[in-house]
Amino acid sequence: MSVTSRYRDAWESFWSEAPQGQGAVIWDAEPMLTAGRHLAHFEPLLADANLPMIDLGCGNGTQTRYLADRFPQVVGADLAVAALDRARHADRAGRAAYRQLDAADEAEAQTLHAELGDANVYLRGVLHQCEPDDRQPLADALAVLLGEGGRAFLVEPSQDARTVLEDLAQGPAGPPAKLAPVLRHGLTPGAIPDAAVPEHLRAAGLTVLASGELPLVTTEYTPDGIRIELPSTWVVAGRGA
Repeated sequence: MSVTSRYRDAWESFWSEAPQGQGAVIWDAEPMLTAGRHLAHFEPLLADANLPMIDLGCGNGTQTRYLADRFPQVVGADLAVAALDRARHADRAGRAAYRQLDAADEAEAQTLHAELGDANVYLRGVLHQCEPDDRQPLADALAVLLGEGGRAFLVEPSQDARTVLEDLAQGPAGPPAKLAPVLRHGLTPGAIPDAAVPEHLRAAGLTVLASGELPLVTTEYTPDGIRIELPSTWVVAGRGA
């Protein structure tokens, strides 16, 4: 199956209209505060660090470029052409490759796996943005990308994050500047129950190897200048131990 046209159009529209530059959108925080923190938990559990690394849902490629400085082959994959155009433009040195991918389409995942072989996958805040009916197909496609030897790191805003964002959106001044476009395009943050993430992975035939909690750093600030951090959960998964 493929993602809904509404979801595809929402992401194309979001990235077409978003301001240029690193940090211009709410989740585009500095890599040392995002992918850097995540790799501390992910790298020790990689069965093979020389496998290709796929940044699934790469957006404008900020985290992709960080990963490309640390792994021999990195592919940034995203549904939105507008996002990939930004990622390629920002990566003038060509440190990573970029690929349009409907991650809920198992056939597209099989095609990419046929090209790359088994891969490790970094997935930050993708499942919670999916339509509910797309979540299991995405987990199934993720399992295809991993094959037998790959590992996946998923981090998702927790259910508590949705409360934080709703409180911000309902403040006296309305949603903060970087949150407003997310809501306007119908991209609802924190919409997946915490327990659903490992269940989707297990249903795809994957084993949860480790899990934990971390703050998910954003680029948005409260009116009194405090950077907004969302509670999040992370999971490392693969086939077997």
